[in-house]
Amino acid sequence: MKRLIERSRSVGEVLRWVTQNPGKVSASHYPIALHKLGQLLQQQPAPPMGAGDSRGPAGQVLEQPEFHVLCQAIVSGCAKFDNFSIVNCLYAAAALGLPGESPLVRVLEDESRSRLGRFNQKDVSMVFSSEANNKALEAIFSSQLFYENRQERFIRSMAEWLPRKAENLTPYTMALIAKYVARHRLREPRLLDTIANFLLKRGEQLDSKVIQKLVFPFSRMNYRPSNHGELFPKLEAILEQKAGSSPLATVNILMSMFQLSHFPQTVLHQVFSPGFITNVMSSPYALIVRRYLSLLDAAVELEFREYSGPRLDPRYRVLMFEHALTADEANRKYSYKGLVAEALRQLVGEECYRQDEVLPPGYCTDFLLWINRSGTVLPLSRVPAASRAPPATSPVTMSLRSSVLALTSDLQDFAPVVLSVNDKWHYCQNSDILVGSRAMRDRHLRLLGYCLVQLPYTELEKVSGIEEA
Repeated sequence: MKRLIERSRSVGEVLRWVTQNPGKVSASHYPIALHKLGQLLQQQPAPPMGAGDSRGPAGQVLEQPEFHVLCQAIVSGCAKFDNFSIVNCLYAAAALGLPGESPLVRVLEDESRSRLGRFNQKDVSMVFSSEANNKALEAIFSSQLFYENRQERFIRSMAEWLPRKAENLTPYTMALIAKYVARHRLREPRLLDTIANFLLKRGEQLDSKVIQKLVFPFSRMNYRPSNHGELFPKLEAILEQKAGSSPLATVNILMSMFQLSHFPQTVLHQVFSPGFITNVMSSPYALIVRRYLSLLDAAVELEFREYSGPRLDPRYRVLMFEHALTADEANRKYSYKGLVAEALRQLVGEECYRQDEVLPPGYCTDFLLWINRSGTVLPLSRVPAASRAPPATSPVTMSLRSSVLALTSDLQDFAPVVLSVNDKWHYCQNSDILVGSRAMRDRHLRLLGYCLVQLPYTELEKVSGIEEA
């Protein structure tokens, strides 16, 4: 039966072999049939314009009664299929272009989801088999099952597969891979270096929005790719040419570079120029770009002291964030911040700390305290009001570092301490490396004169009860 299906020359022939010989069809034959249908459909020429039937070859096949019989046979029997056949059927269905809401895909995804804990390396690697193509990957990456399967063996399979197949992928598909890597904070060097090599080879052909998606995983994972010596200068040259065409993508790419402590001087001359600012101010995304530019300007002040080009006009400076990050808010119930807050309340009293205080240039701190030289936490009533932390609406000053250092000098015996509750999502997956945005925040707070005390979730999860906290 396997040979008969594989040698079929038409869609009708495949469907006849499978539907007219149910006694000779086993679980392993169904994914072969789906794969063969996909191959035959790809070989069919597209219908001429104005042909009257807009469904195309795939649509016509999906409506054939024999195809429905095939799908029903899979739906009825998939609970008895082995893992390999289940995964292969799902992959073949994605390659065939079946919609996610179709009964066949829903049943296969449900069955796969219930078996995730029992999938072995061979089962999972089927998703990244040698038959993979852009259409299949796009369908798979948008499926719920794909996003739920974050196990390490899955990542290893992708890391082994991607370098060999990257040249055959479209930029859109590579961007989907980059999105997946960034979303799940996967600091897998082979994946990240493959994305970087793709970007190095194809960068000039890509628009800024695609480049932004491909660059983001590096800063997200706080990872300088192995080819950064070539890649970063090339990105600078591309940005010089395309900076004005997509301002938001440009500042996003710059932010990724800044988080990796790379400061492209020539591009900064452009984004801080009057022409770029004027263009931004008349756009619908003016506020978000102003926020990014304000943070970039603060980073230049703190980390790129040798820069001598134009800076952001003080009139346009705003706080990058005015409240806790969306991710932190969404994950609040999983955070250890509540435990720390209660422990602080009982230990030093509510009058001795501020929670979720926003400090220029717009960093939300978990807990802000003032401590004297002997290590005593001071009540806020003993700290001058102007020094407790600027309100969220105050402008970002030109010299952030000098402002804080002058403040602590005036107070002489006082020093600000920031308690940083680092929850699981602040780190790369299965790592003690902070994500790029968090790492840059910590660098900047230290440069501003704050003393940071890190409270990692790995330590907090060992705490039992408020007394230990």
